Amino acid sequence: MTSNPLHSSPSVNPGVAGLLLAAGGGRRLGGRPKALLEHRGGLLVDHAARVLRDGGCGPVHVVLGAAADEVRARAELSGCAVTVNPEWTEGMGSSLRAGLAALAGTGADAVVVLLVDQPGIGAGAVARVRSAYRSRTSLAAASYAGERGHPVMFGADLWADISAGAVGDQGARAYLREHRDAITLVECSDVAQAYDIDTAEDLSHLE
Repeated sequence: MTSNPLHSSPSVNPGVAGLLLAAGGGRRLGGRPKALLEHRGGLLVDHAARVLRDGGCGPVHVVLGAAADEVRARAELSGCAVTVNPEWTEGMGSSLRAGLAALAGTGADAVVVLLVDQPGIGAGAVARVRSAYRSRTSLAAASYAGERGHPVMFGADLWADISAGAVGDQGARAYLREHRDAITLVECSDVAQAYDIDTAEDLSHLE
């Protein structure tokens, strides 16, 4: 599949929103919230929001949780809609539910979901996954050497079912497993690296 330009305008497909999950407290990082980690001269949350925007998604919604007040004070999230998930300690599922609920009234036809702790995934991968949109039932995910990863795209008609199964740290994994035959896999290994920033050793990936 051919990548869209890295700086595609959201007007190309205004119905595809971006959702950044950035609520984690960084338990394995000694309690350092991942949104506040520094990367390329700024905060990781700013970098990830920019990736969604530059990948052609709009509007961009950001879900915060751990140290939300500090993140809002320090981050440059102008132009983004921010939702604070008071139940962030329950895991990623609660943040996904909060984000999809915030998007429900926006008229978006689909959403591309990105995790804040995967800085190796850039706008090129987001643009490819976004370009897989066909309808409000579209279901697509980036793949790396054939293995499903992030970002993922959910058509709006799927959000209620995805939210119903988003519990604990599973996020949408259970839904994706159950509907794997419906997923359009978009190979992104040539433009992105899907590592996570989970432990102190992983901090070496930050620039």
